[in-house]
This record gives sequence, C-alpha cells and structure tokens, in this order.
Amino acid sequence: MAAHLVRRCCRRLLLLPGPGAGPALRTGPARAAEEPRARPEGEEQQLRELIRAAGSAQELLQLGRDSALSSNLAALAIGRLARLSAEQRLDTESLLGDPRFQRLLGTLDAQISQVWNSSLLQLLRVLPALGLPRGGRQVRSVEQEVLWRLRRLPLRQLVQLAEQLAGQGPPGPLLPEVLRKLELRWTELEGTRTVVTLMAKVGHLSPALMERLEDKALELAEQFDPDELRALSYHLLQKPAELPLPVPLPALSFQQPQVLHRLALELQPHLGSLSPAQVLRCARSFASLRWLSRPLAEAMAQYCLDNTQDLSSTQLCGILVSFARLNFQPSSSEEFFSMIHERLQGQEPQLDVHLLTDVVWSLCVLQQPRAPHLRQLLSPEFQARLRGDSSPRAESSWLKLLHINATARLEVPGYEGPFLPPELLGGHGDRDKDKEKATPLQRWLREALPGALGGPDLVRYNVSTVYGWDIDAEAVLDSDNKPLPVREYAAPHLSHSEGTKPLPPGARRVAVLRWELPQFSSRGRELLGRGSMARRHLRAAGFLRVPLSPWHSWAQLAPLGRRL
Repeated sequence: MAAHLVRRCCRRLLLLPGPGAGPALRTGPARAAEEPRARPEGEEQQLRELIRAAGSAQELLQLGRDSALSSNLAALAIGRLARLSAEQRLDTESLLGDPRFQRLLGTLDAQISQVWNSSLLQLLRVLPALGLPRGGRQVRSVEQEVLWRLRRLPLRQLVQLAEQLAGQGPPGPLLPEVLRKLELRWTELEGTRTVVTLMAKVGHLSPALMERLEDKALELAEQFDPDELRALSYHLLQKPAELPLPVPLPALSFQQPQVLHRLALELQPHLGSLSPAQVLRCARSFASLRWLSRPLAEAMAQYCLDNTQDLSSTQLCGILVSFARLNFQPSSSEEFFSMIHERLQGQEPQLDVHLLTDVVWSLCVLQQPRAPHLRQLLSPEFQARLRGDSSPRAESSWLKLLHINATARLEVPGYEGPFLPPELLGGHGDRDKDKEKATPLQRWLREALPGALGGPDLVRYNVSTVYGWDIDAEAVLDSDNKPLPVREYAAPHLSHSEGTKPLPPGARRVAVLRWELPQFSSRGRELLGRGSMARRHLRAAGFLRVPLSPWHSWAQLAPLGRRL
C-alpha cells in the first residue's frame, strides 16, 4: 500500500507543468476543497439521468456549475459533451476556454482514481476529440491511471482498449503495454469475433501477439461463421513465410481452395515428422472437404508403409476410409493394400461394428475387397450385431451393407455367399423422406422426361434399387431406341417388381442419375468414392447411365440423352 501511494505521488509530481506552462491542476490540501461531499445514491442517479438527457452543451456546463459533481459524473458529462460536439459541430476551442468545462476537468483530475473503468477508457477517446492535446497534462493523467489499472482490467475492456488505441494513429506509450498484457492473457480470449478483430487491428503491431492469436484462431476455427472464415483464410494467404507446421491440422474446417492448396503443398515435406494422430487428422480433414491433393495423399500412403508398426489399427482404418471417400488409389496400390489386409487379419473382432463396416465398404469402393471380409459382414451374425441400433450411424451402416452386398454380387467373381436376405434389400433407411424435397433438377426431370419419351408410363422416378443406390429416373429402350412401358417388364434391381415380362432382345435399361455438387471433388469433375462405386454397380447391373449435373457440362449422353 505504501509503495502504491508513493507511485501515485510520483505520477502526480511528474504531471505538474514546467515553468511557463498553463495553470496547473491543484494537488494536495487545496484539492480537497474541490472534492464534493458524498451524496445519496438517489441524487447521484438523478444527476446521471440529467447528464444523459442533456440536449446541449450549455445544459451540461450549467449542470456542472450548479452541482458539485463527482469524478464519475464529471467523466460522464465530458463524454456527453464530446458526443454533442460531434453531432452539433460545436466550436471546441470556445468549449475548452469555458471555466465550467475547466471545472469538470479539475473534478476529474482530483478524483481520477475513483472513475469507473468504462468511463476512464471513454475519456481516452473523447478528450482528444474535444481538442485536448494527446501529449497534454489531462490526457497523460488519464493514460497514467489506465496504466496503473492494466493488470486489473477485465479482458473484455483490455481488448476494447487495444482496438481503441490502435485506431488513434501513431501508437503512444500506452499501447505497447496493452499488447504485452494481451500476450500474457491470450488464453483467456473467448469468441471468434474478438480473435479475428484483434488479428485485423492490432496483430501487425506485435508479432508475438499475432502468433498467439493465430493459435487461438485455429483452436476456434470450427466455430467461425463464413465471414470470419474468409478473414482467417485471407490472413493465412497473406503470410509471406511458410505456414507454421501446426496450422494445417486444426485449420481444415472450412472450404477455401487457395488456402487448402497452400496447406497441402506446405504440409507434404513435413509429413514424416508428424505423429500418426496428426496424419489421421489431416487425412480426415481433407476428405471431409472433398479436397484431393494427389502428392499429399501419396505421401500419406507412403507414411503408412513406413510407419506401419506405429499406427494403431483404428488410425490405419481412418486413413483408409479417407482415401475411399476421395476415391484415391495409391500408386503403390498392391503394397499398400497388402499391408492393410495383413494388419486387419485377426483384428476384426476388436473393431467397432460401425468402423468395421466403414473399412470393408472402403475396400469395396477402392475395388480391394476380399472374400473373408465379405462373408463376415454379410453373415447373419454380423447383422445381429447391428439390429436394435436406431442411431443415424447405424442407418448409414445398414446402407453400406447394401453396397457391400452389391459389390459381392456384381464385382467379385466366384463369391458364393452369404448375401443379405431379400427382406433387407428393400429398405434404405430414412432416405425415402428426402424424396418429398425435390431439387430444381428433379422437378425439371419430372416435367421434361414424359414429353421427351412420349408419355408418363414410359418413365419411372426415384427408383430405390436392391444395390443401395437410388436412380432419379429409369426408362427402357428397345433395340431401335424406342421407349417401352417401363412397368411391364421384370426388374431384378427392385425388391418388388411390378412387371413380369423379360426384356426384349436388344433392349436396354437406362438410368438417369442426378449428380449434385457434394458428389464431386472440390478440385474438379471427378466423382468421389461413393458416386464412383454407384456408377460401377449400375453399369455391372446392365444399365446405361445418363449423368446430369447442374454444376458441370453434360457428359456424352446415351441414346435417351439425345432425345431430351
């Protein structure tokens, strides 16, 4: 306490004007005469309301003359004067020369230690706005008081102060101290808006603080809204030096092609120094963003081969699933998948039922399934492990079992079973609910196809196949490309066929497939793993495929396409 008092006395002495300066604010016993007596709270509140309601500078100045205001009320009055001065374009020079205004300044200086934090920070902004010099006695007095309080300021006010000082032109002596306090307290920062604003307004003034803000931004990246993500991605693109190694790992939660390209490019040389968990996180992040960087994916595949013993079965499975989602086949395909099968052998009972389903489904996507895995997942025993689970992940696993069953039937010569029972082939989970929400392309198909083909009985819509894939529209063409009534013919791809007649010789089934943007890689026209497997299965089932996408040019169409 004694040391604190000495510091305050020294500060007051240092702020006294030198010879020839204007009249000094009084200190010591003389100041006591200016200090107003304590008044009841009700009277204080009434004065506060009068200050806030004042509509002119004269009202405020007269109020300060008639009533002995406390330092808090004086600060409030000065803040209101600054606002009225800006709104009414008052002459600040005449205002500064008014004895009533000087009295407000004197009251403020006499009890500045009692001014509330919020009012004190406001004074830093409004005093220069009223024409008081930044290097003058009054502004320096306020700055010094703020300096003493920096350590006790709530973080919210510290952030507000940093933004305020950074916007006042050339930084004064107070701003570096504020930045140092933020460097020490950066872990307390909460809210994405605060972090992004600090990066934009004060980060360039302190490299050390900017590093901490970047760490915090990456920690909060998943909570960013689109505007904040754009700001963060712009910041990353503007960094001239190589991005720090931790940057790619948590940052991959937003879609920004330039940033993703740079992160993939700069991550690749350092992949060998990452832990298996970090490599898995990178693979999952790129897969969720549908971003395939082939050089980076090749490096990840080689990492798996070089660090097989360090990777757990779960981590290895996660990387495999990421490759399947992106439809990525390593150049060292034979060696890579041999290692995968070797590591999986005997580990299946230890894997979660949904993870095991994902793994075998991924092998089917990449055309690398083996009969033992197919037999295990299509067995009644494995189906029993899934029954009774109504979670969204269980519904996804049932659908993937349909895809695995289709792979076993259509793409694995010599496989003799088991297969899924017929009663499981007709249900696709909750996907039928989505059919009520037709997209513009679906509505267009319903309007255009009957006219193009010659009648509504020549087309069937929203066909759920036993392979686990939906067909947006189905037609049958004879050998002369003439449409036939689609419902009259037996349909082995349906769980319950309406017709019984076999297709005439030379007739073909045509599937119109609607490819939406999420089914493509972010980098171009390549279908992701799921779409690629659907295309293969339908071709193996005897369909001619007509892919339609509002995002890309139409591919070469089958005969039906030429009729549209």
